[in-house]
Amino acid sequence: MKRAAFFDTNIFLYADDCGNAAKQERAIELVASYQRNGLAMISLQVMQEYFSVATRKLGVDVKVAQRKVELMAEMQVVRFLEADVVQAIELHRLSRISFWDAMIVHAAKVGGAEILFSEDLQDGGRFGGVRVENPFRLP
Repeated sequence: MKRAAFFDTNIFLYADDCGNAAKQERAIELVASYQRNGLAMISLQVMQEYFSVATRKLGVDVKVAQRKVELMAEMQVVRFLEADVVQAIELHRLSRISFWDAMIVHAAKVGGAEILFSEDLQDGGRFGGVRVENPFRLP
């Protein structure tokens, strides 16, 4: 049985990246599968990063990107309290991952995700019970 999975921003960006058809197809398939079952999880940070990068770097039309953010908002969205930022800083300090990656990892943990889909962190790495999985790795 699938459990909730947290999606890093890069998964959504690949879904819009026509320059890499294989990753685009995989990203769309993965998000749709988890979203269909109500198991897709993100944070406000993911929504913000997606909109910024999609419109600035990928050239996604602002209205299209806004609609995608609206659809993302229908997923399980992790929201932080002040103490969560401090805990993410502690994770950054102890694990030596970037602060922004620590925010993502902490959001996945707070949300109760078993898997964090990301290309930015070490595939197979574990952070407080959350396993990182790169969905684009070759078998």
